Amino acid sequence: MDRPHLVVLTRVAPVVLDRLREHARVTDVSELPRDAWGAALADAIGVLSSSNAPVDAAFLAEGPALRIVAMQSVGYDNVDVPGLRARGIVLTNSRGSLVEAVADLTYALVILAVRRLGLAMAWARSGRWMQADAPYGHDLAGATLGLIGFGAIGTAVARRAQASGMRVVYHTRTPRDDDATTGGAYRTFEQLLREADCVVTLVPLTPQTRGMFDDAAFAQMKPTATFVNAARGAVCDTGALLRALESGKIGGAALDVTDPEPLPPDHPLFARDDVVIVPHVGSATDETRTRMAMLAAENLIAFIDGKPLPTPVAI
Repeated sequence: MDRPHLVVLTRVAPVVLDRLREHARVTDVSELPRDAWGAALADAIGVLSSSNAPVDAAFLAEGPALRIVAMQSVGYDNVDVPGLRARGIVLTNSRGSLVEAVADLTYALVILAVRRLGLAMAWARSGRWMQADAPYGHDLAGATLGLIGFGAIGTAVARRAQASGMRVVYHTRTPRDDDATTGGAYRTFEQLLREADCVVTLVPLTPQTRGMFDDAAFAQMKPTATFVNAARGAVCDTGALLRALESGKIGGAALDVTDPEPLPPDHPLFARDDVVIVPHVGSATDETRTRMAMLAAENLIAFIDGKPLPTPVAI
C-alpha cells in the first residue's frame, strides 16, 4: 500500500522532515514558488503550513485529497476555515510551543518603547551622542502595563513586567478567576486604555478584533502612553496609529506585526523616532521554531496513525 503523502509548505528543520518521513511520503515545496505546488498537492492528505502560506480556496481546490492542515503557528487567519469545515478537513495549530519566546519579544518591545531605546540607539549611531543627551524615556517600575488578551502569553508577559515593578491590568472577553495568582486586575477595554502607561495587544485576529485599535481607541489613551502590537497587524488600523502619533495622542509604539505585512520601507512609520518595528520575529528562535514545527508534525503523524491529535482546533 502506498504511504500517505504529506506536503511541507514552510521551511522547517531537517529533524522535522526526518520525523515525518518515518511515517509518510514527504514533499518539501518550501523553496518553490507558489504556482509550482499544484503537482505535489494533487494527492496530499495533509500539509504542514505556517502563517506565511495562505490556505485559501485556490489552495484547497488544488488538494482534492486533503484531510488535515497542521499549522506551525498559533494563529490561522490565513486559512479558509469555512472551506475546511465544508470539506471536513481537520485543522491543528502549535499552541503552547511558543509562549516564552513570544513573551520575551513582547516584553523586550515594551522596554524598547517605554525607555525610548530605539531613539537612543539612533543617537549613538548618528553621532548625536557627542552633542547632547538623548531624550529621556519613562520608568518601568511603578508604571501600569495594560494587556489586551491575557492567555498563556499574556500571563507570561505579566510575570516579566511584575519583575520590573510594573502593575498589570488586563482585558479579556470575560474576567479571569485567578487574579490572585496572576497578579493582574481586570478592566473593561475603555478603562484599560485610559489607565495604562503601556498598552500591549495579544489577541487573535478575528472579525471582532480586526481594527480594534482605531482612532477612537487611541484617543482614549494617555498622551504619554506607548502601544505595542505583538498579535496580528490588522488588529491595529495603521492609519489611525500614524495619526495618533503625529497628533501626540500617544507617546510611541513598538510593532512586531504590521498591516500590511511587510510594511513598505518608505512607510512614514519607519521614519519616526518614536516607533520601533521588528519583522514579525516573536517566535523566531531556532529552538522555538523547531518545537512549533515538530508539534505540527506530531499532529500529522497522530492523524495518520488514527490517534488523538495533540492540538486540534475546533472549527
